[in-house]
Amino acid sequence: MINVPIGGFGLFYDPTIILLVPAMILSMYAQAKVSSTFKKYSGYRNSRGYTGKEIAEMILRRAGIYDVRVEHISGKLTDNYNPKTKVLNLSDAVYNNQSIAAIGVAAHECGHAIQHNTGYSFLKLRHTIYPVVNISSKLAFPIIFIGLIASVFFLKIGIILFTAVVIFQLVTLPVEFNASNRAIAILEGEGYLSHDEIVPTKKVLSAAGLTYVAAAASSISSLLRLLLILGGRDD
Repeated sequence: MINVPIGGFGLFYDPTIILLVPAMILSMYAQAKVSSTFKKYSGYRNSRGYTGKEIAEMILRRAGIYDVRVEHISGKLTDNYNPKTKVLNLSDAVYNNQSIAAIGVAAHECGHAIQHNTGYSFLKLRHTIYPVVNISSKLAFPIIFIGLIASVFFLKIGIILFTAVVIFQLVTLPVEFNASNRAIAILEGEGYLSHDEIVPTKKVLSAAGLTYVAAAASSISSLLRLLLILGGRDD
């Protein structure tokens, strides 16, 4: 995952810093929302008694995917699908858990595995640009820092590098929302969850999706601030 500094470049206080405030508030709200929603529905056992691991394996087999392993990974909400190793990692609170929250998260990660298997366009694009963005995300801040204190030239280079991060964040949005939509459709269509359990599952996945919206908003607001600072320096 590409890390974007929340409220980045806050070392330099000027009127443009106000642009970062809404994104910072949204980020804090999103983190609190996903934490509280997951905690709430972690207390509701699904009526079928499936664990996260079981539901993941069922969904993968139903999709005709037999070369993806479902494994346990330590940590909280560290669930992920690794397309290189074809391993679907489920966290402590999901792997052997029978909660509605666990089922929703497991199904979401299966959504990514299905995207990979079917060649979903935005996922392919994200994988293509990831190596470049991974490097630019590490270089952007130090180069921008140099640009802010020394040279407009370096500031421009840093902004170009940071723009790649913003693009990555925007490409991530359809990938994540599509995975959640696939998860809900499968859980409901195959009867893995009852109708009454689908609504809270949607709430869990919507809360998780909000964190990606917040990340995108943070990166966009930081980029806009940098462009305003650059405009002031050029003048």
